[in-house]
Amino acid sequence: MERSPLIRQLEPADRDAFFQLRLRGLLAHPEAFGQSHQEAVERGPGHYDAILQGARAADGDFVLGAFCAPEQQLIGTVALLRSQREKERHKAAVVGMYVAPEAAGRGVGRALLTELLARAERVEGLRQIQLVVTSQNEAAGHLYESLGFRRYGREIGGLCVGGVFYDADLMARLI
Repeated sequence: MERSPLIRQLEPADRDAFFQLRLRGLLAHPEAFGQSHQEAVERGPGHYDAILQGARAADGDFVLGAFCAPEQQLIGTVALLRSQREKERHKAAVVGMYVAPEAAGRGVGRALLTELLARAERVEGLRQIQLVVTSQNEAAGHLYESLGFRRYGREIGGLCVGGVFYDADLMARLI
């Protein structure tokens, strides 16, 4: 029987592995992320230093990583970012969800999101988790729905990648 991945909050020591996995995701699925591969490279891994420090994790800003045993290789990531605007502090967004292809279909995405939601429920004042998923990504949409997210809208042509437009489904889950 295959072992469940270890899910934990990423920290500064994980920065390089996190950045390399993020770059893989941006290259493999540019339609799934708001940031381009080029933008990520230009910003560099230091762009993630503040969130990886974890100082605002209890307030709703953190990155989780999935690691496979025994080598503890990073195989998936997801982040939660809480709105900083006073009138929207009750909301946070799921961003940067990615599972490496070699780990796909093994429950890694579900494990990451389950831990994210458990942590979100402990954040004082947080009432709603939102996310955006490419409409054509049916597998991800089904996963999110199975965890209680519901579609509340669609942005037509939400992303443009290489001249191709992708619609984006807006989803939310109350906590």
